[in-house]
Amino acid sequence: MNEKSMTAGGKKPHNVILENRNMLTATGIQAILSYDELTACLDTEYGMLTIGGEGLKVSELSVQTGEVRISGAIEYVQYTVKKEKGTSLFKRLVR
Repeated sequence: MNEKSMTAGGKKPHNVILENRNMLTATGIQAILSYDELTACLDTEYGMLTIGGEGLKVSELSVQTGEVRISGAIEYVQYTVKKEKGTSLFKRLVR
């Protein structure tokens, strides 16, 4: 991987493009954690990306490029931040 394909902080580029609320393209996807017609949970370096709606279908997945395409009636896109490992509750509270 060359330097141009990395973002600041050493993370892979990650983009989400939503077209007319019925076609979503996401790059920088590490894994599809779960998927059904109502929800898709995708793992990224920026946290878990959850896409919700109705009639969702993964129409394309490229493991090599980390690109995924999801179609259906998309109602929401939500990120959940990854929790830091090895830190105590006290250290996280006083940051």
